[in-house]
Amino acid sequence: MSYAFAVDDVTAAIADPVRRQILELLRAGELPARRIAERFPISRPAVSRHLRVLRECGLVHDTLTGRERVYRVDPAPLAEVGDWIAGFARPAGFWGPRLDALETEVHRTRRDRRAQRLEDTA
Repeated sequence: MSYAFAVDDVTAAIADPVRRQILELLRAGELPARRIAERFPISRPAVSRHLRVLRECGLVHDTLTGRERVYRVDPAPLAEVGDWIAGFARPAGFWGPRLDALETEVHRTRRDRRAQRLEDTA
């Protein structure tokens, strides 16, 4: 799975408020599907579809325990999204010191040229 594909899938999955609430529930620990479904005013099949979306993008993993599916959150795909978002902040951090150095060099060059002109006129 490519990086962009994973980020797209994860951001699409967390765009839904029900799926975000499911992730928040699972942040506290593993839960069986029926306990997750009890927390929502929607049907169990609808909750099951939300869990499938989260499972397909890797945000949750399930284990079959007897007749129950127990879900747990996997934060790794969210870290990829975090890395992608952080990439928008890096250019300022990357270029900031370099632009400051360029500004210093421009001032130094102007100062040296002024000093040279004063020497030439003297």
